[in-house]
Amino acid sequence: MAETDLYEQIIAAVDQLYGGARDGQRALHTKGAWCEGMFTPTPEAASLSRAFHLRGDPVTALARFSNAGGHPHAHDAEREARGLAVKLRGSEGEEIDLLGTTAPAFVVRTPEDFLELMRLRRPDPETGQPDFEKLGAFLVQHPEATVAVQGTLNVEPLESLATATYYSPHTFWLVDGDGERRAVRFRWVSEAGEHRIPDDEARERGPDYLYEDLGRRLAAGRIAFELRFQLPIADDPLDDATALWPDDREFVSAGRLELASQVDDPEGDGHIEVFDPTRLPDGIEASDDPILHARPKAYSVSAYRRLDD
Repeated sequence: MAETDLYEQIIAAVDQLYGGARDGQRALHTKGAWCEGMFTPTPEAASLSRAFHLRGDPVTALARFSNAGGHPHAHDAEREARGLAVKLRGSEGEEIDLLGTTAPAFVVRTPEDFLELMRLRRPDPETGQPDFEKLGAFLVQHPEATVAVQGTLNVEPLESLATATYYSPHTFWLVDGDGERRAVRFRWVSEAGEHRIPDDEARERGPDYLYEDLGRRLAAGRIAFELRFQLPIADDPLDDATALWPDDREFVSAGRLELASQVDDPEGDGHIEVFDPTRLPDGIEASDDPILHARPKAYSVSAYRRLDD
């Protein structure tokens, strides 16, 4: 299969999973809300990387909270991951995109496996359900998916988008001023802690309760997240997005994201905002994780479709 065909087929499978393509909308993370604010790094971050957003001066931030799926009107009580994508922009036009979800790991190791999984999850038109026998067989053959599945389906709904931890499952290399490289993973950790509520309470709050809550919180004040780097030890996997690093590994506080206001969707009139986890400035390098490198290729298929609409 040609590489271009692979990513076109992934987006087509996602469209089929969620009822078909929708003009001008993302294939995944369709439902969302935009915010803006500032990011301020810590002195410790500058010792690890020479990247523009870690050198000391605050930089502007454009953030998008989202539901993981492709339904634009999904109920916020559904047990699926939530996303926080943050675009940081420097004074000289530098950019980096830092993407996290509430799922601590990715579900598969390769884009080919992701395509197969999306196809297997497609519901039968008559029953409205996927073929659970085939889906179960896939999970048996891919036990690495267990961490992501359990980390999504076995936890209660969020109380608020502002009270969650958003993980990146990918490894990056930080490069300091002397050229020394250090592997890290990162996460956005809410300063207000993580809070969840029972399913029935989430349902009672209404289909858009997370975004209504976000609007109220930002109208009343600011919300903040800590950017936290996790450092591995020698045997921790660097190129496998399905494998967790244990929480007893060392962490470094890298900065503070403060979101001050909700903003209207900035997309339209031929302009879109693409969050690309491989959009990296000098001082940060991508690992060889195949899912990390697959994501921007799939996003580009979806992005060109949005531009054409």
